Amino acid sequence: MTHAVSDSRSNANDQIDHAVRVIGRSKDRRAVFEAICFGKQAKRTPEEVAKRSGLTVKRVLEEAVKLASQHIIEKERNGVHVAYRRDPFYSANKKKILRLVDNPAKLAELPTKTRPAGRSKSTIRVELPRARVKVRTVTIDEIDSFKAVKKVGEVDGKPLPEATFKAGVRKTIGEPGTFQDWGGEKNDLFSTRVRYRGKRRACAFAFKGPGTKGKLTPGKMGKNGDQIQRLFQTPADIYLLQYWGQIEDSVSEQMHLLAIATSYRDGREVLYGVIDGRDSNRLASAYAKNFKKGT
Repeated sequence: MTHAVSDSRSNANDQIDHAVRVIGRSKDRRAVFEAICFGKQAKRTPEEVAKRSGLTVKRVLEEAVKLASQHIIEKERNGVHVAYRRDPFYSANKKKILRLVDNPAKLAELPTKTRPAGRSKSTIRVELPRARVKVRTVTIDEIDSFKAVKKVGEVDGKPLPEATFKAGVRKTIGEPGTFQDWGGEKNDLFSTRVRYRGKRRACAFAFKGPGTKGKLTPGKMGKNGDQIQRLFQTPADIYLLQYWGQIEDSVSEQMHLLAIATSYRDGREVLYGVIDGRDSNRLASAYAKNFKKGT
């Protein structure tokens, strides 16, 4: 079995920053992370994590999938049995990660690729009232319209053409409209038929087809590198970005900042997330009849 390897030598702070933002303020997600990374045991079953964290097995499964989808831990499946393997880098930096979870001000000072060190002392900092900012990340496992994904583990598959994948998503959420691509579009698909936590939500999608190669960075998002900004110009509740490969942390960081700005401006909750290559395959497998070429 191949395991994900964290490149701790080149972008340690970026990975730490990523882990802090994924864990966020969720006490349950933090408890699951701590339990999986506790001691020298390399992997634990959901039942072992539940016993260590004091959570129910159901809550462990719900929170662990969020950590696994963002590669903070690794999920292993052997038939019907599931286990969670800790990532060596995140486990070794567990204390630092949790300190930064507790101290957002210190996190803001952590130098990363998108926040280099050495800023001028005259830099103006604008702090937004927390009461006006409601932002959180979501995964496809949390969206009711994609609920069948929860039954699908890691699957192999070839990237689908962008038009085929977009049509598959449109059919899965039950959107009957047609959407033609053109250079100045704000999004690739918009629908008010996406269901999240039992309610219909307006959702804007951006798709990057297999024609884009390598890690997805903001510079590869549109001719002028402004596709993410244009996506957030859509008046939506949820913003999702899909790509058939690995998505650079800087993309999530940009989405996070734009979500904060949108939430503050409109005074409402803003949800955002990414669908990487693994989740793209899971989604296409869960709703295979909707993702057939030519349908």
